Amino acid sequence: MPSPRSAATDEESLLDAARECVLAVGWRRTTVTDVARRAGVSRMTFYRRWPDMTALTADLMTREFAGAGRSVRGRSADGPVDAAWIAARVSAAVSEIRKDPLFQKIVDVDPELLLPYLLDRRGRAQDTMLAALVDRIREGQKNADVRSGRPEVLARTVLLICHGFVISTQTMVDGRYSDRIARRELAQAVESYLS
Repeated sequence: MPSPRSAATDEESLLDAARECVLAVGWRRTTVTDVARRAGVSRMTFYRRWPDMTALTADLMTREFAGAGRSVRGRSADGPVDAAWIAARVSAAVSEIRKDPLFQKIVDVDPELLLPYLLDRRGRAQDTMLAALVDRIREGQKNADVRSGRPEVLARTVLLICHGFVISTQTMVDGRYSDRIARRELAQAVESYLS
């Protein structure tokens, strides 16, 4: 039986390899054999951790996109957390996800991977973002810098606003509306909502 340390190393290697494969050819064309070969492990090592590529891809997307949620969890170095601070962090997180090469590849080649997280259920990355938003909203409410209301409700509404900006901004970008404008307008929408 492999040691916990080597199992963790194998898991990271497999996630790294899957990322490289998906970036190269997309999710549908990536196989377990491709990922195991690129990671330098056996297929059995893969199957000890994941039953299939779908499960691996869910873990990969969580690893890749949950960081944006963690960036919202940080503290303000300039003073208390307020609606403007939360809005700036949310807008930056959305921009980070949109610019992520894996996200861009999935949107371009395998957009159906995102549909369950938009139509049926939340994913772990969305839960990470929600938890961070709830914490920051509570903090802002204690300072009286964020409007009253149940933090869980406010956080979910902010996340719903973000979904449109993450998934659909490219449909609006043209000579009159840029990514920079979208980021600014998202921050304004979230700040106004939370103020």
